[in-house]
Amino acid sequence: MTQVHFARASSSYPKNKIRRHTFVIGIFDSGVGGMTVAKAVEQLLPEKRLVYFGDLARTPYGSKSPETICKYARQITEFLLNRGAKIIVIACNSAASVASDLLAAEFPVPVFEVITPAIEKALAVTASNRIGVIGTRATIKSNIYEAKIRQARRDAVVISQPCPLLVPLVEEGWLDKRETKMILRRYLHPLKHKGVDTLVLGCTHYPLLKHLISPRIGNQVNVIDSSTAVADMVKKYLQNHPEMDKALSNGGENLYYVSDVTDAARATAQRIFGRNLDLIQVDVEGN
Repeated sequence: MTQVHFARASSSYPKNKIRRHTFVIGIFDSGVGGMTVAKAVEQLLPEKRLVYFGDLARTPYGSKSPETICKYARQITEFLLNRGAKIIVIACNSAASVASDLLAAEFPVPVFEVITPAIEKALAVTASNRIGVIGTRATIKSNIYEAKIRQARRDAVVISQPCPLLVPLVEEGWLDKRETKMILRRYLHPLKHKGVDTLVLGCTHYPLLKHLISPRIGNQVNVIDSSTAVADMVKKYLQNHPEMDKALSNGGENLYYVSDVTDAARATAQRIFGRNLDLIQVDVEGN
């Protein structure tokens, strides 16, 4: 078993918020987008505690190398394990595309990711087998969606489009700006031209732009968001593993950590959850 070296949080971390022997579901993303997954887990498993980490100080991950993303994913996983995580959910497509196997091999806890559930949903609803995927550069370059879709259905046609500007726009809270609409139109044009009937949102930030994406790709196109699917996968896992379900703590406060706090992050979190969140700033880099 790989030895786990726990990352050191900054002195601003409120240690009294976590009780000893509290076991939780740990969720992480490169920023606030993964809160869509956290909300889905909250809604589906309201009795379970969760701890979330959003890496706002180092977002976006999509423009970084696989080696850097893996380094960040390790640091954050160690941080979450030190906060009692018994399950890890990678709510970041960039991290999932390059680090999910690594985390599963190195850490002795179940690791869930958002890619597999999204693919399963896409394959279930497509009629033409023409599936579009939008994501960060790292996700698209990894080719993980095309490989997994083609593995499951050899005759599927996958059209992928990197959208590097979308995560920064979401993180800045530009969810209804004219510039965002123009950029989306340009990104989606090749997919629309090639006649996809299903579009996978290959980044957990993108559901926050779904109200802009759907009319620009075409309202008849199935738009796939993996947040509810991965939450359902975690619930089914707990149903099939009662010992883990029993080990996880019931009741108490869900905690939301970030590596940086911005007004835009607070506003986006409030928009996702419909309530104000206490975003706790920590440093997971250690020495």
